[in-house]
Amino acid sequence: MNVLKIATAGSVDDGKSTLIGRILYDTNSLTEDKLQAIEEKSRQRGFDYLDFSLATDGLVAEREQGITIDVAHIYFSTAKTSFIVADSPGHIEYTRNMVTGASNSQAAIILVDARNGVVEQTYRHFFINNLLRVKEVVIAVNKMDLVDYSEEKFNQIKGEIEYLAKRSEYKNQNLTFIPISALHGDNVVKSSNNISWYEGKSLLNYLEDLQFEEKEEIAKARFPIQTVIRPKTEEYHDYRGYAGKLYGGNLVVGDKVTVLPSATESIVKSINFFNQQYDEVQSGSSISITLEDDVNISRGDMLVKTGEEPQIVKQLEATICWMDKTPLQASEKYYIKHGINDAQVKITSLENIIHTDFSGEDKNPSKLSLNEIGKVNLKVSKPLFIDSYKENRANGSFILINPKTNNTSGVGFIN
Repeated sequence: MNVLKIATAGSVDDGKSTLIGRILYDTNSLTEDKLQAIEEKSRQRGFDYLDFSLATDGLVAEREQGITIDVAHIYFSTAKTSFIVADSPGHIEYTRNMVTGASNSQAAIILVDARNGVVEQTYRHFFINNLLRVKEVVIAVNKMDLVDYSEEKFNQIKGEIEYLAKRSEYKNQNLTFIPISALHGDNVVKSSNNISWYEGKSLLNYLEDLQFEEKEEIAKARFPIQTVIRPKTEEYHDYRGYAGKLYGGNLVVGDKVTVLPSATESIVKSINFFNQQYDEVQSGSSISITLEDDVNISRGDMLVKTGEEPQIVKQLEATICWMDKTPLQASEKYYIKHGINDAQVKITSLENIIHTDFSGEDKNPSKLSLNEIGKVNLKVSKPLFIDSYKENRANGSFILINPKTNNTSGVGFIN
């Protein structure tokens, strides 16, 4: 079955949680006790309808305020597809949560309130999905029932988003516009007669038909070594395997590979998953491999196809979303976590703060504050094997850790 990871985004009260709750309800994915709780709570609030946002807002503060604060992951399935939905908050102060929700997603749903149109947070959500190179983005124009299902209003919002797309750096993004009413279920799971002028699919039908392959736009295999397998048994006395997760491209038995940082070359002898062997594996596979030669490999090394080596650097430029209340400043020191490697890192300079409405940037800032996004130069204490984020999402990203608090302070995307 196809598995699709989706991030939701939208300004406050645009209806993200209601939309997800409506999908769960219409696909019979709510348990009996959950449905009863929603019915009871809706009656207590004096609603003459079911408040589907209660299906996803799990924190007490979320239910009390009627807003989403934390990233909630919702799982459900249809006959065609299994879905993992990251329901992210919409407030500007939760930008870091939006980045977290979108970081592992293959598609995104950006909700826009049909009454308010494109607002500041819409720019921010659209920018984040561009920054993280989310390929499939659905603009769900919600609350169409409150504008009398106006085609003119829908087209106005569509035109504003298309104008933004022309200004964005990531040009391979597919934009789809769908008019919906999450509260009444119009065009969410089933097509609606109230929106007869819209000839496309319902939101769920569109998402069900999306197909993804776990590979990058520029597919170069990256296999960081998590552990070396040396069984203590007589049967596998001479076995030496290297375990990890494959990113980027595929790997085939017989491929010539280079071990980094030693630059030693060998050939893939076998590819194993538990007790099964494969001639070829795709990106995203957790495997162990053996090589034709007995070479010195340890945790933190990386196997790549010979001729497809990444950059080996101690200095790099990255776009960073700052997640710490303590601002990032030049000359500050952190720990960098890049894949399974970590090292000390020093911020050598702050280049700019990027305006998430695509209006420009502030150059040479003195600091990068909580939820701000900017370009930063870093110097690392040991060489890292890197790709740019646009070439390899896994090998082109990292996190920064505050050595005093051990908090995750920022997430970076290598330029």
